[in-house]
Amino acid sequence: MTNPRCFWLFLCAIAALMCPETGRAAAEPPPQVLWDFSRPFNTTLIQTTDAQATPQGGRALLVETGTKHPYPGVTLKAPRERWDLSRYRSVEVFLKNTGTSNVTIHCRVDNPGADGRTNCANGSLRLEPGASGVLTVALSTTPWRLSAPLELIGMRGAPGQNERLNPANVTQILLFAGNPKTPHRFEVTQIRAVGGVTTLDAKTFIPFIDEFGQFIHADWPGKIHSVAELASRAKAEEAELAKFPGPTQRNQYGGYTGGPQLKATGFFRVEKYQGKWWLVDPEGRLFWSHGVDCVTPSSPTPISDREHYFRQLPPADSPAGRFYGSGGSAPHGYYQDKPRFRTFDFAQANLLLKYGESWPQVHADVSHRRLRSWGMNTIANWSDAAIYEMRRTPYTANLSFRSKMVEGSTGYWGKFPDVFDPEFARGIRSAVERQRGRAVGDPWCIGFFVHNELSWGDDTSLAVAALQSPPEQAAKKAFLEDLQTKYGDIAKLNAAWQTTYATWDDLRRSTNRPNLKAAGADLRAFYTRFAETYFRVIRDALKEVAPNQLYLGCRFAWVNDAAAMAAAKYCDVVSYNRYDYSVANHRLPGNLDRPTIIGEFHFGALDRGMFHTGLRPTANQEDRARKYAEYVRGALRNPQIVGTHWFQYRDQATTGRFDGENYQIGLVDICDTPYPETIRAVREVGYDLYRIRLSAP
Repeated sequence: MTNPRCFWLFLCAIAALMCPETGRAAAEPPPQVLWDFSRPFNTTLIQTTDAQATPQGGRALLVETGTKHPYPGVTLKAPRERWDLSRYRSVEVFLKNTGTSNVTIHCRVDNPGADGRTNCANGSLRLEPGASGVLTVALSTTPWRLSAPLELIGMRGAPGQNERLNPANVTQILLFAGNPKTPHRFEVTQIRAVGGVTTLDAKTFIPFIDEFGQFIHADWPGKIHSVAELASRAKAEEAELAKFPGPTQRNQYGGYTGGPQLKATGFFRVEKYQGKWWLVDPEGRLFWSHGVDCVTPSSPTPISDREHYFRQLPPADSPAGRFYGSGGSAPHGYYQDKPRFRTFDFAQANLLLKYGESWPQVHADVSHRRLRSWGMNTIANWSDAAIYEMRRTPYTANLSFRSKMVEGSTGYWGKFPDVFDPEFARGIRSAVERQRGRAVGDPWCIGFFVHNELSWGDDTSLAVAALQSPPEQAAKKAFLEDLQTKYGDIAKLNAAWQTTYATWDDLRRSTNRPNLKAAGADLRAFYTRFAETYFRVIRDALKEVAPNQLYLGCRFAWVNDAAAMAAAKYCDVVSYNRYDYSVANHRLPGNLDRPTIIGEFHFGALDRGMFHTGLRPTANQEDRARKYAEYVRGALRNPQIVGTHWFQYRDQATTGRFDGENYQIGLVDICDTPYPETIRAVREVGYDLYRIRLSAP
């Protein structure tokens, strides 16, 4: 009988030989200079908005922005009414911050009718005082364009999709600051179009994903072309891990043995040491959490309705057939309304090819050794319990649970839980109890995150949502009790809120949106009560069941001061998912001095066969690595931040996860190959972690 694994490998090899990559890029065109301020230029083509633009003696254009307009800056018109940049990949703007404060400079490249969202492309660059840099704006969403329109489903980014700019008809370029609180000064020396794009034949574009889950129509450093290459990568990495076993002066947890010996409690805790917040490990050593989310072998992609995108999906009865699965209830994207859809996991299939049948154990072992070698010390949110429960690397756990929601609320990930309903307290208590014998009481568990990226809105939103909910909503009942206690008579509330309710029952039955100005004080008061109840109920449940472990907050993405202050009151560490280029100056509101942690950040580029950069784009892998080091160094200088967790360990599938995200954000790619540029940066910062932190002013 034919060995099914050998037969599958044979199919992979034949597919690779028969379908080589196509559509390689032509030679890049030479850069096209759009504005050169070191030479004479036509000042009539420059318009200002709450700004001054002054030539600097044949050297640069000085832009000085005000604070009256939300977007003060300059508009640079095309000298001949338009530029045809259809041959180019991006626009580069050479800048210097000549002011005395940090500035984020935004650039918008416009077609006629641009409004900031449509008919334009955008980019930004943050510069410290005296710093110079290059701001890059991509003219198309990927380095590839299609010869004709082609609808591709289930992906946030893909060639020819979601284009918002026609590069052949660029009429102006805007440079501006966004909602500045202080004036800024910056110089522009040159603006140019650079890089080339590849036009792919739409008729032959599909299939565009190979048997390893990679893009077919391009090649790049690190791309896998055969099963033999997977094996050779594993062997080469073993040599690298032996060469870089990990930083010195670290204990088993990754705490700093070259620093002070503090009180050892057997669990992680927080302490302020020499003016900076720190985690302290179970042995009493200073610990700064340098980690990564989603340490897991899995990265499934939906295949329903698009099986033809893939060159060679394996037979169901082959060894890789075990990696077919199903999904449902996607919150966004093409599969949002699909109750069930089929998936395939190229990441796990590649691990089988790379490591053989023992791949789960080998991958888990390699993951721990990688993190140590890279100078990382934390397996962070949404990671595989089978990996972190090996207790070789400290980890964070995540608690989630079902409870009734505030029906009048809305949010990117869904409605907000009703913290006044008894089901909320029961839910969190049950979630913690389920961790007994696992994360609860485990000294390797730093602490618990609860929820992720809830929609906190502004400081009235949850109160408004309660009022717009049905009469039986617990949050609405709680709010009305507060109002009845304050006003007593409905007529007094009507006078204050400028309403005409006949009775309190009328208000209870109403779902009308209140007058925010008239009712603002009451709305804000209940919002604060709502937020504090949320954090207090969770804190109490955690400390009752897991008294020795840290409550790490809810991973703020959208937040206001009232919610952040409530978190600081009840959380051991306040967590933020902060997708910026720097968090060096990130602070809690109201001069609160509490420890914070970055639960997510990332950068991506499009020079390795992926279709989307993620939330913070970079020019290429070297730039991505540089941005990583700058971000973590900035966090190390911040006295409140006790750790950064990169999102995520592995690239998302080229064709997208359940909600279409298909970002180049991994430390390793879909074939389990580490990105060497980024790993060098991770290792450089990780090995020097404690010196940087301790020496920061």
